[in-house]
Amino acid sequence: MTTGAEYKVKEVTQGSAAGAYRALMYGDMSLGKVIWAEILFTLLGGLGGAVGLFLRMKLYPTLFKSCGRKVVFGRNVTIRHPHKIVLGDGVVLDDNCLVDAKGAGNTGIILHERVYVGRNTLIYCKNGDIEIGANVSLSANCVIFSANQITLQPNSVVAAFVYLLSGGEYDLADPTPFAFQKGTCTKGPLTIGADCWIGAGAKVLDGASLGDRVVLGAGAVATKPVPAHSIAVGVPARVIKTRQVPG
Repeated sequence: MTTGAEYKVKEVTQGSAAGAYRALMYGDMSLGKVIWAEILFTLLGGLGGAVGLFLRMKLYPTLFKSCGRKVVFGRNVTIRHPHKIVLGDGVVLDDNCLVDAKGAGNTGIILHERVYVGRNTLIYCKNGDIEIGANVSLSANCVIFSANQITLQPNSVVAAFVYLLSGGEYDLADPTPFAFQKGTCTKGPLTIGADCWIGAGAKVLDGASLGDRVVLGAGAVATKPVPAHSIAVGVPARVIKTRQVPG
């Protein structure tokens, strides 16, 4: 297990309350952009109905590093460090989502074309990077966390309450209390292959990448890599069948 780049929220939010808030929500984003973002989030974030959807669709894209056409922002979507977030055409962020690209030296978050992010889903970094390929669907109440690198290849389906983790582990051999460790230990990048189906409540832990066309059963916990075209179930997940390879 290796140690990733250090980033501790407690450290970057020291100082005045205003400075701590800006560091947590916006990082090194320019003051003008921060003020503009605060105005938009305050006035439009919770605005319901078609009017709210329309105004967010027209005005929120000005905050991002890049934002495609016809991106839908639901009510009470929380966006942090938007200058490090890229959204492709047709992305949908349902109500109460969190997309947080925080970090001192990371690239941030990329959601490619037609990614759907279900209600209450959290996509967030701790000095890591996340890239989600075209047509990926994340259902409600999922957690995608990266202190290293998470890549979801195109056309995969992720059911509700799924947890994907890359990095963010603690050193069991270190006598330092966990609350004071950096939490940056990692087994390397996590990749979810193309055309995968991850069942409800499943967990994919640090370093347990899934190959293309893997089916991970509901409630399964992947603790090590799963080969392409496999069906895996259980805790820990084990392969019970191999899917037919497309001709």
